[in-house]
Amino acid sequence: MTHSSEAGSDGASTRITVSVDAMGGDAGPAEVVAGCLASIRRNPELAIILHGDEAVVGPLVGPHRELQGRVRVAHAEGVVTMDEKPSHVVRGNGKTTSMWSCIESVRSGDAAAAVSCGNTGALMLMSMLRLRKLPGVDRPAIACMWPKRGTHDFNIMLDVGADVRAEPDNLVQYALLGAAYYRNAFQVTRPRVGLLNVGTEDHKGRPEIREAHELLGTMAEIGRYDYVGFVEGGDIPSADVDVIVTDGFTGNVALKTAEGTARLIRDLLREELTASWLSKLAALPSLGAFRRLQKRIDPRRVNGGVFLGLNGTVVKSHGASDATGISAAIKLAFRLAQSRFQDRMSDRLAQVADAVQQDRAARHEAAQGASTKGEA
Repeated sequence: MTHSSEAGSDGASTRITVSVDAMGGDAGPAEVVAGCLASIRRNPELAIILHGDEAVVGPLVGPHRELQGRVRVAHAEGVVTMDEKPSHVVRGNGKTTSMWSCIESVRSGDAAAAVSCGNTGALMLMSMLRLRKLPGVDRPAIACMWPKRGTHDFNIMLDVGADVRAEPDNLVQYALLGAAYYRNAFQVTRPRVGLLNVGTEDHKGRPEIREAHELLGTMAEIGRYDYVGFVEGGDIPSADVDVIVTDGFTGNVALKTAEGTARLIRDLLREELTASWLSKLAALPSLGAFRRLQKRIDPRRVNGGVFLGLNGTVVKSHGASDATGISAAIKLAFRLAQSRFQDRMSDRLAQVADAVQQDRAARHEAAQGASTKGEA
C-alpha cells in the first residue's frame, strides 16, 4: 500500500493525506469539517480528502482560507445510515456512498489512511472488501486507546467490536497486532501484553481463553512482547500492562461502560462545583486541577478505534463525535500513516502463524505419545 503524499507550498515539505468520510456520524458534515479545520490548523504536514455530497460539503469548506490547497472534496452522493445492515449496503448502493469513496482513496494510494464516524459494521465490511486482510490474519480487530496510570498516558485494548467471538488463534493475532501498534505509538521495544479474564489464576476462564493463555506465552519472543498473563477488568487502566487482549463482545461492553462512567464523573463533578455560591468559591483555587482531570478522562481525547489486520489504515471515529473527537481521530490516522508500522506486519504475522501450528502439532504429538504409553 503506497503512502500518498504531496509537495508542500514551499515545494520542500511532504504532506500525508488522510481520507475523511464527511457524511458519516450523527453530528453531520458541518462538525466533520470543523474537525478537519482544527486538524489542519495544528498540523502543517496534513492534507485531507473529504468525501461527500459536494453541494453540501463544498459550501462548508469554502469560507475557510486555511483549507484552500489542503482539503479537497471528492463527490459521493450516497450515505450509509447507522441502522443499515452492512451486507445490504454493499449489495445495494454501497459504491456510491461517501464511506466507500473514503476507503477507495486508501486502496488507490491517493490517501495514506481513512477516517469515518459512520456505521461500524459497514465500515469494517467495506474495508475488508476493498483493502483485504493482511496475510495470516483471520479476523481484523478494532483497537482503542485507554487512559492509564504510569509513564505512558494510554493502554491499548483489542478487540472492541469487530467480531463478538474470538478463537485462541485470533487472540494471539490480536496480541501481535496490538503489540506492534503500541510499539510504534509509544516507542516501547517490548510492550507488556495481558489477556482479559474473570480471574488471574491459570484454571479460570473458558477453554479457548486458557488455550490462548498458553499460546501467548509461547509466542512472546516471536511477537516481541512480554506476556504478563491474565488480567482482570480493574487492570485495564493500570501501569502494569500495555496491551489488553479480549474478544469484541467483552471489549465493546468495557469500552462503552468506561465512556459512560467518564461522562458521569464529569457531569457529577460539574454539578457539585456549581451547586452553590460557596462551592463555586471553594472550587476557584482548584480550577486548573479540575480542568486537567476533565481533559484526562474526556473520551473525545482518545477517540478513534483502529482497524488492525487490514492492508491499509482505517480509523473508526465514534458515531456521536463532535469536532474535537473528529480532530483526534484524524490526528491518530495521520500518526499511524507517518509511522508506517503496518508495512512490517505481514512477515511477522506469517512467522507467528507458522509457530502456532508447529506448537500445536508438537502438543498433539506429545499427547498422543502419552496416550500410547498409558495404554501400553
